[in-house]
Amino acid sequence: MADAQDRTTPDAPERAAIDAALELLAGDARRSLPGDVGDAIAYALAGGGKRVRGLLVLHAYRACGGGGRADALAAAVEAIHAYSLVHDDLPCMDDDDMRRGRPTLHRVYGVPVATVVGLAMIPLAARAAWRAARALGSDQATAAEIVQVLMRASGAEGMVGGQLMDLEAEGRAVSLTELEEIHRGKTGCLIAASVMVGGLAAGAGPETRRALGAFGDQVGLAFQIADDILDVTATTEMLGKTAGRDIALAKSTYPSLLGLDGARSRAAALVDAACHELRAANIRSVDLERLAQFAVNRPS
Repeated sequence: MADAQDRTTPDAPERAAIDAALELLAGDARRSLPGDVGDAIAYALAGGGKRVRGLLVLHAYRACGGGGRADALAAAVEAIHAYSLVHDDLPCMDDDDMRRGRPTLHRVYGVPVATVVGLAMIPLAARAAWRAARALGSDQATAAEIVQVLMRASGAEGMVGGQLMDLEAEGRAVSLTELEEIHRGKTGCLIAASVMVGGLAAGAGPETRRALGAFGDQVGLAFQIADDILDVTATTEMLGKTAGRDIALAKSTYPSLLGLDGARSRAAALVDAACHELRAANIRSVDLERLAQFAVNRPS
């Protein structure tokens, strides 16, 4: 199922390069961490997927004039995303058995190992981001800023905080404003950080960074709306994970608040606004705009 899902993703050569960089990162984990932990990290990093966050790193880097190979930097961002999925699937969170067409990590290695693996992947990704940024020619201050952006997006101000709000909202109605706050943290922050990391590595100036941040924020929220829609409209086989989990967990979603047509309209409007931000700042990137459209029109 995962392979069929992956064929829907654009940018196949770039995605293959990110996967190769993730294999190298998995090798580092196996060498530096004992027993099941290293093997389980490799399992998490090899999970496939669309690599949207990594592709955003690459395309933002190129759009801002970067001329090096940013695959390793993209892999560091994907490692943070992979850690979030390991913890998201745990019994104390969404309690899921499948991810990308495979058993979730805790079903293979057990809950204690999965918990440790998620934690271990954070410093692994931070170190990888630092090394990749320096290899691309970033000075120490810029490399440190890249790591800071990535860690802030994955911590209490971003993913972790959004996930906590999401858990606390289960079983109760939330307003659209509250829902957008949850999902800007849970999903949007890392997507926005991916774009910013690429721009920083390419030496983007303040106005370009502002536009990239606005673009990433809008696309991140649109991506989550698309996820909510797919949870209702797609099958487990199409998604590579259990469909209908939002309803089973009594979560408020965009379709439940706006209806399917309203949710689709909101996602499309966000993508249009995101692409306008790029053009207004004279960032001409067919790749970024195409990936933004893919984020909301994807079949899985």
